[in-house]
Amino acid sequence: MRIGILGGGQLGRMLALAGYPLGLQFRFFDPSPQAPAGQVAELVVGDYSDAGALERFAEGLDLITYEFENIPLEAALALADRRPVYPPVRALEVAQDRLREKAFFRALGIPTPLFYPVQTQNDLLDGLERTGFPALLKTRRLGYDGKGQYLLRNPADLEAAWAALGGQPLILEAFVPFERELSILAARNREGRMAFYPLVENHHRGGILHTSLAPAPHTPARLQHQAEAMARRVMEELGYVGLLAIELFELEGVLWANEMAPRVHNSGHWTLEGAETSQFENHLRSVLGLPLGATEPRGHSLMRNLIGLRPEAARVLAIPGAHLHWYGKEVRPGRKVGHITLRAETPEGLAQRQEALEALLTG
Repeated sequence: MRIGILGGGQLGRMLALAGYPLGLQFRFFDPSPQAPAGQVAELVVGDYSDAGALERFAEGLDLITYEFENIPLEAALALADRRPVYPPVRALEVAQDRLREKAFFRALGIPTPLFYPVQTQNDLLDGLERTGFPALLKTRRLGYDGKGQYLLRNPADLEAAWAALGGQPLILEAFVPFERELSILAARNREGRMAFYPLVENHHRGGILHTSLAPAPHTPARLQHQAEAMARRVMEELGYVGLLAIELFELEGVLWANEMAPRVHNSGHWTLEGAETSQFENHLRSVLGLPLGATEPRGHSLMRNLIGLRPEAARVLAIPGAHLHWYGKEVRPGRKVGHITLRAETPEGLAQRQEALEALLTG
């Protein structure tokens, strides 16, 4: 079985590494000849608008999936005419546009922050009458890791925000004074069977995910049930096949949907060592029509992104329960180049190991 993956970043790389024990073969498509997935599988280099390159990529594949959601829809649709593409292209359409995504959530009865479409400065002023301050002005497309958004604290921020983001389709969102950020990871296979991982607590710095804790500490069962119900509604509506992540805000016992990612997700990296079946393996099982693997956690886990940082491997691995993952990337400031997972049997044990890890990384 040969699987094609659109995008050659670290998520694709980890998908291939999870698939080799299952006897799978992989081919990647990416515009960059330095894409790290090319270190572990065949890489077709080309622009997503290059019909010839896409045809070469699709030749001989059994199915196609993707590792990021900003693939041009035209390319995904063209490939879907040749081979099965999972998750379905409609999931890309929804996830690529923040306005469409928020409207999709609302139509399914999933709570979201108040939002308003913005094309002009007058639209922005009208929207602020509804949302008030503070509010977030975001690009509707292509923003990630905190990029493409501007926090409006008061009217004095309007000029700089418009100078930074104006001239393209935008969305204004009311700021949610959340207590913490969470995510739910879910898988649905071709037969419609679903599996859910425990809620994950996420901590960001500078708009980039820094640390994830799983299962999320101090999480009542009703929150887990609420998150699973959201994911179930999304997957059933889309006829979804694959791994889905939904980023959430918790406020006064209620979950609000922020964004969804129709792919394996950074906040799910803990599953590599911390769950019975990793998110990467369950994504592959889903798209292949195989039985889904168990999602129960193995004790308590932490994932720590390595952002522009390459610590000495021996010192990291000397910490009990530590596992190191490099992405095959050159180290640069602000760039995710790897991650570390930590495991322990108890929350207290995990906290002690986390303290040792942070002392190493920051010292």
